[in-house]
Amino acid sequence: MSNQWDPGGIFEVLASEESRRILAAASVRSLSAKEFERICDASLPTIYRRITVLVEYDMLSEEQVVDTDGNHSKQYATDLQEVNVRVEDGEFTVNLEIRKDTVDKFGELFRDLGEGHRRSVGTDLPDLTSESPTED
Repeated sequence: MSNQWDPGGIFEVLASEESRRILAAASVRSLSAKEFERICDASLPTIYRRITVLVEYDMLSEEQVVDTDGNHSKQYATDLQEVNVRVEDGEFTVNLEIRKDTVDKFGELFRDLGEGHRRSVGTDLPDLTSESPTED
């Protein structure tokens, strides 16, 4: 999936060292804002400002996570795969290649469910696509 954005906005977002560190770290695994705070050696308010902008530009996605104690928190993963800058025919454009968005992911999930497939999500759910047992 790709989006076209104002080149000035993209360059401004990527000019931030914190933003680049957040994107690089979250490309390895999903991380919390507190983890970004340590990685970037920046204040938590600065991290949240950077996260907000990165999410707005579809470079970062957030996910609600529940730990073993039932506490809720947000973790962030990099969606940005590539930035392409193009100068052609008197125009300057920036194209972001991003991973599939939530709408695409749900579309695939429903398509797979309709076809009788089940994706592993790390839970032990019963296979609802098989026939139910009959009683004698």
